[in-house]
Amino acid sequence: MEDRIRLGVSTCLLGERVRFDGGHKRDRFVTDILGQYVEYVPVCPEVECGLGVPREAMRLVGDSSRPRLVTVRTKKDLTDRMLDWASRRVEELEEEKLCGFVFKSKSPSSGMERVKVYRENGIPANDGVGLFARAFMERFPLIPVEEDGRLNDPKIRENFIEAIFTFKRWRENIQGKKSRSGLVDFHTRHKLLLLSHSQKHSSQMGKLVAQAADHPIDEVYDLYQTELLQTLRLKTSIKKQINVLHHIVGYFKKQLTADEKQELLEIIELYRKEHVPLIVPVTLLNHYVRKYDQPYLKIQYYLHPHPVELRLRNHA
Repeated sequence: MEDRIRLGVSTCLLGERVRFDGGHKRDRFVTDILGQYVEYVPVCPEVECGLGVPREAMRLVGDSSRPRLVTVRTKKDLTDRMLDWASRRVEELEEEKLCGFVFKSKSPSSGMERVKVYRENGIPANDGVGLFARAFMERFPLIPVEEDGRLNDPKIRENFIEAIFTFKRWRENIQGKKSRSGLVDFHTRHKLLLLSHSQKHSSQMGKLVAQAADHPIDEVYDLYQTELLQTLRLKTSIKKQINVLHHIVGYFKKQLTADEKQELLEIIELYRKEHVPLIVPVTLLNHYVRKYDQPYLKIQYYLHPHPVELRLRNHA
């Protein structure tokens, strides 16, 4: 379990019967697929703040920026109880060294966006955030977060998983003695991956690493972590990926035969036209990395950012 990613999760997504009606919302991707690589830290705000199972349903009411949590039938206001517990819980979670969190969508306590907030006229607006989810994201503004519904989108799923695996490697990097050489090594291995998210941010991070000797190492590491997590939040795109793929091709200009280069460029063009998924050109590039023993590309996490068993990069 020491090698697994520590990930916070809404308890009901693991199949635990903690919901207001005594049921659960088990998510098979969370439990059966991602669960192979993750050590979950489950959190159920309602149960942990002392409410029973089953319990009266509740919802958010009032102003979306500071809603109240109120039971549906008896109109009991549980806001202060939930917020007091949440403030303590996020402090405890600081010690868990989480690499991300998967929230339960639409929940008045755990939904990260588009939660119903009922106005005085009884008509809901889908612009709320669950009370615990808001407390968590305010305490850890850059930690990767998603919710079960959004993870059904293959691009969002891919971006989230890439982020949590990268953050896990970063946490491993800072567990030992902080050093400029360690920072250089981490950045070098992730350079192409960061480039696929943002050329501008990748360049800024490169300058930060190059100037690391001019500043206290703790300060540099803190700045780099902020830049890293901000960059990983930026979505990749076909245009960005094409830029990285052509960048990689440049490393083979002295090794590839004319026919191999032509085949590679044709496959990249098929990816650009969305006829094949990203995994196709990446697989061919990995073949050439091994065939020609390209040292720089062998260490690039862009070419293997997460286990192939997760079947990411497979959508066209």
